[in-house]
Amino acid sequence: MYDALFFDLDGTLIDTESIAITTGIAAFAAHGHEVDEPFMHRLIGKDEPTAATLIRAALPDADLQAVNRHWRAGFDARVETGLPLKPGAVELLAGPALPRVLVTSTNRDGAHRKLHIAGIARSFAHVVTLNDVEAPKPAPAPYLLAARLLGVQPARCLVFEDSETGAEAAFRAGCVVVQVPDIAPSAGEWAHHLAPDLLTGARMAGLI
Repeated sequence: MYDALFFDLDGTLIDTESIAITTGIAAFAAHGHEVDEPFMHRLIGKDEPTAATLIRAALPDADLQAVNRHWRAGFDARVETGLPLKPGAVELLAGPALPRVLVTSTNRDGAHRKLHIAGIARSFAHVVTLNDVEAPKPAPAPYLLAARLLGVQPARCLVFEDSETGAEAAFRAGCVVVQVPDIAPSAGEWAHHLAPDLLTGARMAGLI
């Protein structure tokens, strides 16, 4: 039914979104800006330049460089203690013998670091990051590139995403989309299958 499997990273395979929200709120507070979880939810799935634009619009007086340094230090320290995989990730990555590509809005160094910490770096034939495309998610370019790297048609690729941004990118690329919301809820506007967890989504899509 499918020629390849594509996976988002943060919030889909690894549990980093909750870490990012907690450390982000702490970083903003340390620099005099009280933000809440709904504000942080708006940043989920966004690449760093897009997130920075949203933050500057909401907090024009914020020293974004200082906040980001504080945030990154807190996030990195927490990540170094380990990155738990999302439920079903181990089974799915060890399951169907199809080529897999990781497609993330994280920059190249950050993506590979997380993959190694989580112990799943060898699970993917290719890794597509923010550095590899001119237009990041929600543009379809990352998923179109993933399909080109394997020489397959997007319509025969099954994608696992957690965010609206990622699901939109995969849908616009013409892939079959399983969305498993993480922190922020979703109505599944861009998903063919909206699932509570990875394995349920895989069953809904006929993969397992």
